[in-house]
Amino acid sequence: MSEYFRNIKTGASTIATGMGITLQHFFNAVKRKGDAGVGDSNYFGQVDGLVTLQYPREAIPTPANGRYRLENNIDDCIGCAQCERACPIGCITIETIKVTADDLGVCGKTSGGQQKKFWLPVFDIDTAKCMTCGLCTVVCPTECLIHSPVSDFSEFDRQNLVYHFGNLTRLEAEAKKRKLQEQQAQAAKDKAAAPAKPVLSGKSVAEKTASSETEDSGKARGENTGEQ
Repeated sequence: MSEYFRNIKTGASTIATGMGITLQHFFNAVKRKGDAGVGDSNYFGQVDGLVTLQYPREAIPTPANGRYRLENNIDDCIGCAQCERACPIGCITIETIKVTADDLGVCGKTSGGQQKKFWLPVFDIDTAKCMTCGLCTVVCPTECLIHSPVSDFSEFDRQNLVYHFGNLTRLEAEAKKRKLQEQQAQAAKDKAAAPAKPVLSGKSVAEKTASSETEDSGKARGENTGEQ
């Protein structure tokens, strides 16, 4: 019998404790926590209060050293493809078209003054695969690849997680390819039409060498005779 009443007492005590915690949070909800960032040492020591954020209008700030969504500044990309080779899971896809001599000015330079020599019709980053290791950003010579502070980029369709950074449309890329092929074909024709340089046969070269050595020997004998 005593155990029966002891269990009732324990249940009532447990309910009272839980309700006390609930009421404490309920009354504290009239206050708001401060807006210290997650990197602030006082973040978890702030006054008790409402902690629910009005997402997406409000969001917890991300740490300055955090690695989140990978992005590319295509204006500074030179198409070296080092990031594509360095990526351990192949989430970066690049296609390049060599810039013709008359298009170098149009293609432009990077912010660091380096001339760009490739068009980039395709520069895709599959963020669904990206594991934010940062290897691609380390090898990038122009530092155009960065991990942005955007940490929430959920999508209903997985294809929307593939980000496109190319600087040419499909029609523009086809036009640039045709132009490059035409110039390469013309250069090959010009090279084929150019007059071939005469090539001395092995015998002619030997005869010319022997003749030169004979002349040099004769000059040397004449000089020695003159000295005597």
